[in-house]
Amino acid sequence: MTFGTLGQKALAVHLLTATGAVFAMLAMLAAVDADWTEMFVWLIVAFFVDGIDGPLARRYDVDTNAPEFDGVLLDLIIDYLTYVFIPAYALYGSGLMDGWSGWVAIFIITFTSAMYFADRRMKTTDYSFSGFPGCWNMLVLVLFAIQPAWWICLAVVALLAIAMFVPVKFVHPVRTRRWRAVTLPMALGWVVFAGWAASADFDTGSWAHWGLIVTSIYLTLAGAAQQIAYGREG
Repeated sequence: MTFGTLGQKALAVHLLTATGAVFAMLAMLAAVDADWTEMFVWLIVAFFVDGIDGPLARRYDVDTNAPEFDGVLLDLIIDYLTYVFIPAYALYGSGLMDGWSGWVAIFIITFTSAMYFADRRMKTTDYSFSGFPGCWNMLVLVLFAIQPAWWICLAVVALLAIAMFVPVKFVHPVRTRRWRAVTLPMALGWVVFAGWAASADFDTGSWAHWGLIVTSIYLTLAGAAQQIAYGREG
């Protein structure tokens, strides 16, 4: 193991990434207690950590300076918990999609996401995602905010599950360079609006909902727009 300054900083990045597992457990405990506001607060915290650990990992070259730990694998494990597993439970446990529709959503989300996370083709050459990147935490928070009918929820879940395996680009807020001057503020804005909506207990009269809708539409469609304008690998 490298004990120099770079080695210590690289190891600290791995430790930062691993805190996502703690936040996932706190979110799950809140979900079991049906405290959806607290659950989303912890998921937003985990989302923020996930947004900063990647740039730090590249800055301190964790593969070289702390190679004993597989940062990519660690990140995928935590992402599956915070992006997929807990949001799927929340969709069912909250009653937003109960009965048979909730079970169908759980099966669709967990199964397709497991396959997507293991797909070696999930990134394009410009570091965008190929297909919907399994950000179910973002979708479920928006669904909590706008409270659509169960059949709309089911249709959106099914559509995005299919989109995971369709060669359509979805931007990475940090790593996709094209339009990053717009994409990064949009992603940060989404985090702010998400926290605002959660703190307001998802009050349908909150202006945070409009911010969530606008930023979510941009983050969902920006990659496809780039693909149309510049080509898939452009």
